[in-house]
Amino acid sequence: MSDIQYLPGKEPHPCEHRMIFKNIDRAGWDPTIDCYLNDGGYDQLQKALTMEPQAITNEVKASGLRGRGGAGFPTGVKWGFIPPHNTKPVYLICNCDESEPGTFKDRYIVHQDPHQLIEGMIISCFAVGAHTAYIYMREEFPEAAIIMEKAIEEARAKNFLGKDVLGSGFDVEIYVHRGAGAYICGEETGLIESLEGKRPYPRIKPPYFPAALGLYMAPTIVNNVESLCHVKHIIEMGSEAYAQLGVARNTGTRILCVSGDVKNPGYYEVEVGKITMGELLNDVCGGPKEGRTFKACIPGGSSAKILRCDESYTIAQGDSEQTLTFFDIPMDFDTIAACGSMAGSGGVIVMDDSRKISWVLNNLNSFYAHESCGQCTPCREGSMWMKKISDRIVDGHATPDDIQTLEDVAYQIDGRTVCAFGEASSWPVEAIISKFRDELTAETSEDNDDLSEEAKQQLQFISE
Repeated sequence: MSDIQYLPGKEPHPCEHRMIFKNIDRAGWDPTIDCYLNDGGYDQLQKALTMEPQAITNEVKASGLRGRGGAGFPTGVKWGFIPPHNTKPVYLICNCDESEPGTFKDRYIVHQDPHQLIEGMIISCFAVGAHTAYIYMREEFPEAAIIMEKAIEEARAKNFLGKDVLGSGFDVEIYVHRGAGAYICGEETGLIESLEGKRPYPRIKPPYFPAALGLYMAPTIVNNVESLCHVKHIIEMGSEAYAQLGVARNTGTRILCVSGDVKNPGYYEVEVGKITMGELLNDVCGGPKEGRTFKACIPGGSSAKILRCDESYTIAQGDSEQTLTFFDIPMDFDTIAACGSMAGSGGVIVMDDSRKISWVLNNLNSFYAHESCGQCTPCREGSMWMKKISDRIVDGHATPDDIQTLEDVAYQIDGRTVCAFGEASSWPVEAIISKFRDELTAETSEDNDDLSEEAKQQLQFISE
């Protein structure tokens, strides 16, 4: 990569390892197929078509690739869940909804390097036996949809898509489907419902695991944009070389989207686990703004639990324990989970000491109350009540009891809904109250008691 030139001011940080983002903001680069082919594009597809499909799946498994969309589930293992004697069509869906606040990586791939995604999707289709694939794209990406549609047509014209791809006997088509602007469509079964033309109510798992009962009740693999791009590089490098990137159980690279109170917010592609939170925020992102100190951080998109920057975390390490400061936490899936949060979609949201935590809480609650699909009563009612209570806190009308009620409502949602949206809305509340209870309580007063009796009864009912 040393001979690659980037646009002025867009050069990668020395700590980065650009692979998926190799061509993002690259000087002289454009999203056309000719540019991609001149850089070795679709060479890995030709290689993959000479392999057995199971051999590709085995390579992806051996690489240790974990999904980059949020859950971090092993990609090759997911592919292996397709029933062995399946007689139905198999579908592949690329989840390009990217609606998690704090995450902004996938759109860059689609805008600037769409053929990397297409190549990764075709290889993945060949591996899992899918002849039809969909890119489910967020409604708010209108230009991206145009770019991707053009790229698909370019690929079809070169026989990378359509009948008898490159003379291999393999047929495959890719279609772009634009979503309707709902956050819940980022959840794979809600996405599938939307793709079928229905209201995006997530399905109950079990039995509706997509690999067995997905789109049109047929086996369906749903992978994130970044995840599918990695497949191309695994074929190019081989699973053994790919697994040397990153750390054990956390291989390869991943893109971190840093926003908020740092001097240099932006996207950074790093080897998984090879950089600590302190190195990311202080070295790569330039540290806090002048005169400020770091207060808190959400490490994996808005639904991840908040971490305090002045806290230490004791985690199990084999038969012993290890104590880490916040700045010592390596940016891998397992360590962040052990510290009480999650790596999620890589959206690192940073807050300094100028941020009132009640405002942060209310901002998150407002988002989740707006985005609840309404299928489950605890989520539909609870998310709105959490917003109403946090409204009272930021408006200066809350009592100390409201903090406890807010926490009670959050725990009544957690684990009681069809999909993970319930946890996505309640975990931030649980974590913020747990770590900043004193600050929130300081904004309340015993004299604030302006709720109607009806509202008090409703709150009491929900908290119970």
